[in-house]
Amino acid sequence: MSNRLAGQVAWISGGASGIGEATARLCANEGATVVIADVGEAAGQQVVNEICSSGGTAVYTSCDVSDSDSVAQSIDATVQQFHGLNIVVNCAGIVHVGLLHEYSEADWDQLMSVNVKGIFFSIKHAFPHLSRNERSYMINVGSISSLVGQRATPAYTTSKGAVLSLTQSIALDYAAAGLRCNCVCPGITDTPMLRKHLNTTPDPDATLKQRVRRVPTNQAMQSDDVARTILYLACEDSAGVTGTSIVVDGGYLAAAEWDTADDSPVAGDDA
Repeated sequence: MSNRLAGQVAWISGGASGIGEATARLCANEGATVVIADVGEAAGQQVVNEICSSGGTAVYTSCDVSDSDSVAQSIDATVQQFHGLNIVVNCAGIVHVGLLHEYSEADWDQLMSVNVKGIFFSIKHAFPHLSRNERSYMINVGSISSLVGQRATPAYTTSKGAVLSLTQSIALDYAAAGLRCNCVCPGITDTPMLRKHLNTTPDPDATLKQRVRRVPTNQAMQSDDVARTILYLACEDSAGVTGTSIVVDGGYLAAAEWDTADDSPVAGDDA
């Protein structure tokens, strides 16, 4: 622990599980006061309890990022309790699996509200507080689907493309106020949301194994891998970096074709 975030207050949507949970734990370990904003109260409170038991500072706040009033109340409660806000991590997200003609309008609207509108609400309600700081940070969690297509998830792919574009707009519009905004684009990451996606297939484990064969490092990313990149963008280690994306995908997008053999060494294994 280097206390890179000592004295900082971090609001993390989707902080009760997956990448958001890993980010909350890492930020707390680096000295930040962490606010987990999530609809999952039981899971969120458990993460808070574990952070506090380890000597960190964290609280849970109920927050539906698709609802403007809910986001406003969560952020206002954060500022009232901790007298400021420095870091916003937009990690909340959902996925729908299916072909576009099978979607209902409600499916489309729900996904866009969570994955994209939630970021709009976060900057709307957080900026008045972030602007009081000399420096502040917003990190939006996109996906490799921010950059390329993906089968059977058209709304999700569209939403993640929007996350990247919105990140660039926020970075441009608020740079003069000291806010740096960046996007992290994870590849195949073993999270509850990925497992939900995989569970729509006949053999989820086989599907994951097949997908990972397209990754040069021959392994799925872990939430901690992505969280470390978020941490980098949430402090002055990344001074000067704004309006861009960092891909964390084990080399997935680096090759036009790749098929890792079953017996290929995993990166880091002895030859």
